Amino acid sequence: MARQITNAKPRDMMKTLSSFKKYMGNHKYALLSVSLLVIMSTGVNLWGTFQIRTIVNHYILPRDFQGLISFLIFMACIYAIGATSTAIYKQLMVHTSQKIVEEMRQDLFCKMQKLPLRYFDSNAHGNIMSHFTNDLDTVQDALNNCFDNLIQSFIMIVGTLILIFILNWQLSLIVLGCMIVMYFIIQYLSHRSKYYFTHQQAAMGQLNGFIEEMVDGVKVVKVFNHEQKNIDEFNKRNQALQYASTEALTYSGRTIPTVVSISYFNYAVVACVGGFFTIAGMMDLGSLSSYLIFVRQTAQPVNQFTQQLNFVLAAMAGAERIFEMMNEIEEVDEGQVTLTRVRERNDVLYECQEHTGLWAWRHPRPDGSVELVPLKGDVRFHDVVFGYDSEVTILKDINLFAKPGQKIAFVGSTGAGKTTITNLINRFYDIHSGSITYDGIDIKLIKKNDLRKSISIVLQDTHLFTGTIADNIRYGKLDATMDEVIEAAKLANAHSFIKRLPNGYETMLTGDGANLSQGQRQLLAIARAAIANPPVLILDEATSSIDTRTEKLIEKGMDRLMENRTVFVIAHRLSTVRNSNAIMVLDHGQIIERGSHDELIEQRGRYYQLYTGQFELD
Repeated sequence: MARQITNAKPRDMMKTLSSFKKYMGNHKYALLSVSLLVIMSTGVNLWGTFQIRTIVNHYILPRDFQGLISFLIFMACIYAIGATSTAIYKQLMVHTSQKIVEEMRQDLFCKMQKLPLRYFDSNAHGNIMSHFTNDLDTVQDALNNCFDNLIQSFIMIVGTLILIFILNWQLSLIVLGCMIVMYFIIQYLSHRSKYYFTHQQAAMGQLNGFIEEMVDGVKVVKVFNHEQKNIDEFNKRNQALQYASTEALTYSGRTIPTVVSISYFNYAVVACVGGFFTIAGMMDLGSLSSYLIFVRQTAQPVNQFTQQLNFVLAAMAGAERIFEMMNEIEEVDEGQVTLTRVRERNDVLYECQEHTGLWAWRHPRPDGSVELVPLKGDVRFHDVVFGYDSEVTILKDINLFAKPGQKIAFVGSTGAGKTTITNLINRFYDIHSGSITYDGIDIKLIKKNDLRKSISIVLQDTHLFTGTIADNIRYGKLDATMDEVIEAAKLANAHSFIKRLPNGYETMLTGDGANLSQGQRQLLAIARAAIANPPVLILDEATSSIDTRTEKLIEKGMDRLMENRTVFVIAHRLSTVRNSNAIMVLDHGQIIERGSHDELIEQRGRYYQLYTGQFELD
């Protein structure tokens, strides 16, 4: 099957090479060794072909059989050196290329962990994944197959041209002309095949996307009887793919036969002319023998060099996309305040290494002293203004406070800014103006890892990792014991359904927990938050996927979970926020009402309309 060639080329080759040079430089001695071994191996092949002249002129024609045997043994030793060089550089290149790709993949993943959420919001996850798959694969392929082959092909072309000119410069003009014709034909066919391969990839992507969409929505298709319509659409896309694939493979398939035909024609012409030169005494028979073998070898390195160059350009385009991600601005963290374990003695806090269950903020002061501020969970917003885009403001002059142990609820239409407020608490995004304090400390002064360590979030869209149920609960506290895992599951009311599973807590989850119901996945997410035992808890539509009966069952567990914690709740079901200390009603990024459930009902405003059904959430 012909290998696909894309039109991908780097926009800034020098910049890409400069970035790639770092990884190549880490293995410069290995790559230098590969280069030298390739030169040695290719030089042996060129030398061996050139020595055909010596064998014919000095041993075969004079009938010197003893000398011929000795020279053949000598050549066998030289070829053995060349073969050994080939074996060594091939193995060395495999190890080196895999090591380079491993380092790039490692750096890319580490970079991804340090990027802000804003990057993932503005870049499709499929594009990010393609850096780890398609782009790294093209780089790996080029390193495995192109680096040494490019050097080898270049040396073969240059070496062959030099040696044939040494053998006979008149014949070499014919060969040179044919090589130039070969080059332009290869370029034309490659350009056409690249054009159609690009269309093939686009058609294949559209067809695969259509199939995936139809598989996911097969129930909807059957409900509305659209099977025939989908078959017609599939046939249309399938035919487009068939046409593009046929044209791509046609042009790519013409390359080798055309080049071979030209090389045969070149060989025939050179053989005839060379024969006349030999008869006329303008060229000896040994030189003609070596010359004809060189001519037979000219097509392969020219074709190979052109193809490998295209693959290298495609790899550089992939590397450029990788380096663009690596050059993205990382999440900035200038915080100095950290979390530390403390022990209390006579109402005074002291740092310690033991697990006391008490934490405090270690707050360095300008005078060099350190203040230990008890971790309580007091969160306050002061005139906060924020927008995901600097030109569009989402939150406007938000003022609110949540004292330790209070439950604060946010209600409002979609897009009102409820989730945005909770995203600001743990500094997923930085505010434009105003301030947010945590236990009286501006959160900009707190290291992000320590800040987020004190906050647990249960998201509306749950995500479970491949592993056991116990592993997924333990994700909230990696050093948790099995007893702590079970206690957290009981707190979230997940213990009962877990015990009914064949393997209990050791049940393996794959595909984001596809073997569990949505409600069960949500319960595990709540248990994961519970095991972290944070002073601040954020529930972002945490019970949206749980039916009313299950919601009632976990209500007591949730109350225990929220006990003595500052809790922020986002909910569309107003029944879940009735017992909140304060309810914030948001509209277009502003708090338009605040108060307890009873107070807001008495006001007969927006919350009253929502609660009584006179106004519905969008």
